[in-house]
Amino acid sequence: MTELLDLCYDVLIRILEELNPSDLAACAATSSAFHEFIKRNKRLYKAHYLQNFDDPRRRPTDAEPDWVDELQNAVRWQKILESADNDLKRTEFPFILRTSLSLISTASLSSSGHSHNSASISRLFLHISQNHNAFMSRSSLYARAGTELQRPADDAPSRQLSAKLHCLFGIPSSNVGRRVLSAHPFARAKVYDLRNYTEGTGWGPFLDDGKFRVDWEMVESLMIVLGYNSGLCCRRFQPRFSPPWAKPLQGVVPEKEKLGSREWDAKMVEEVDVPLKMKDPFNVSGVWSRIVCFLDYNDLHAFNFSDSALKHPPSEPRDPLVTDEAIRHIIMDLKVTSVTPSEDSSYPVVEFSGTSRSVDAAWDPNANSKIRGSVRMTTEGEVRWQTISVFYG
Repeated sequence: MTELLDLCYDVLIRILEELNPSDLAACAATSSAFHEFIKRNKRLYKAHYLQNFDDPRRRPTDAEPDWVDELQNAVRWQKILESADNDLKRTEFPFILRTSLSLISTASLSSSGHSHNSASISRLFLHISQNHNAFMSRSSLYARAGTELQRPADDAPSRQLSAKLHCLFGIPSSNVGRRVLSAHPFARAKVYDLRNYTEGTGWGPFLDDGKFRVDWEMVESLMIVLGYNSGLCCRRFQPRFSPPWAKPLQGVVPEKEKLGSREWDAKMVEEVDVPLKMKDPFNVSGVWSRIVCFLDYNDLHAFNFSDSALKHPPSEPRDPLVTDEAIRHIIMDLKVTSVTPSEDSSYPVVEFSGTSRSVDAAWDPNANSKIRGSVRMTTEGEVRWQTISVFYG
């Protein structure tokens, strides 16, 4: 009787390629010979990975990854997220965070606009609220805003990674998204607590170490506040100014066709005859939409400097803030003014100037201004914008 391993190599490989990736392990367990056959054939692992996940190589010249490890990690990640075992999810918390962020960083859109990684992440986190609670609701924000299923991770790095995953995933228009937005009083308290802005944080959403590493927990709170306020604003502006995180991973995943292109070269920064726009890797020049939220000055002062606020323990977060904020939809028309090398990155520092005008409050003299600023890359590879509004000057 002809055995399966007696089949032509190409025929057998073709059969195995039609299996689900998770079934390869079961096939390998049927016999030692079959185990060795599957183990030796990296082509099989590569085929399964590329059928179910995005190619992790960003350029054609990139070295091939270890397809065996890549597929095994991806299948393990999928099985854990599909499991109903909360204890397993708690145990595998670091692995799920690392793998999820890795899959996001290697995701890409095909010519038809599809991404295997995005589809898997959306399915497993958007439609299984248990996963959202277990992995995206683990920042320090949920020490007060969370349910019994949403508790902060045990250490600061894990809380930061959970917040980062949440920020990249976004706040989709769903039951999961609405539950996230319900934490807005706690997020608002974090955003408007002026104790969080120091010289060490660069007066922005960075960790307090002077290194301009992103504080993802602060960014998460900013995202929640902006998302909540955007839902309250006039509906005629929502299609044009909807937050960029209204759908899972919206704006995060690049197009595959553009990944290998070399539209910008660091050597151009030093070239005298190259136009500034071509030297700019961030494509700053153009028209941008912007959403700005702010507290009334009296409310901001009372929240931080009233007698009760000054008596608040320095190490404890302030009480939830339910005061309404003002919101402005802004159009910025920017033009690059200089591009200079950066000491901290291979990417340059791009300075710009332009105008900023309000769309929904054109009558407000404080809503329109000149604007200038810069864009640069942090040491961790995040894009950092700085803007200064110039009134009557």
